[in-house]
Amino acid sequence: MTGFSSDWLKLREGADHRSRNNGLAEALSARLALREMVRVTDIGCGTGSNLRGTADLLPDKQSWTLVDYDAGLLGSARVELAAWADAAHDAGDQLSLERGRKRISVSFRQADLSADLDAALGETCDLVTAAAFFDLASEAFIQRFAKAVAARRAVFYTVLTYNGISRWQPHHPADNAVASAFHRHQLSDKGFGAAAGPMAPIHLADQFQFAEYSVQEGESPWELGRGDQALMDEVQAGHAMAIAEIGGVDAATLKSWVSRRLSGVYIGHTDTLAMPL
Repeated sequence: MTGFSSDWLKLREGADHRSRNNGLAEALSARLALREMVRVTDIGCGTGSNLRGTADLLPDKQSWTLVDYDAGLLGSARVELAAWADAAHDAGDQLSLERGRKRISVSFRQADLSADLDAALGETCDLVTAAAFFDLASEAFIQRFAKAVAARRAVFYTVLTYNGISRWQPHHPADNAVASAFHRHQLSDKGFGAAAGPMAPIHLADQFQFAEYSVQEGESPWELGRGDQALMDEVQAGHAMAIAEIGGVDAATLKSWVSRRLSGVYIGHTDTLAMPL
């Protein structure tokens, strides 16, 4: 799966980080607090935003493996993580970062998650994580993924899985029709078969419970307004583009819907933390 630009990922990073569910973040931190070092695998890592948003929750010594199908995004992650750190040493196959008290080693793995999940995850890790990923994956992939994580007895933490809720300000008469069409597009194949879309949080909870994990969930909505105009505009344009592909809203109505200037957007997400019993 590919198709996300580094510009889009950079635009959304601030909203992503501030929208995370604090209760689940604290629960993750407490679970791993007594470890001297934690090994993390981050799937669908993009430009490394999830590392930047999660590192403060973890022990001071961390070893991350960033996994993505897109080699270009992995290259951008290396650059952006080095810029984010207080100090960085690039040893070619590994990036060593210092950020406050944190000492973080980062390796990069290009892999096709849909083709070889075990190779992508590696043999051992303490935490498997992802951000804004599982609504793009299929129910069958989520089932295989939960089994693979459980086989490693790793903690699982994912943030910002779309849950189907959207609200727009000002209101437009076509908002409900747009939402319905957008959800049909969400269910199309994103590289893993028919995507779970807004049902992904439910499938994640079910599959990890089947794997004998305890599961906690928390809401992490984007609540966009003043200061987020560029992101709101991009979200609006992205919805319109998806709907133009899938149909369900006539062209004149869609043009009217996308032409208004937004003052607020609410996009619902769910964070999930699953821990082996």
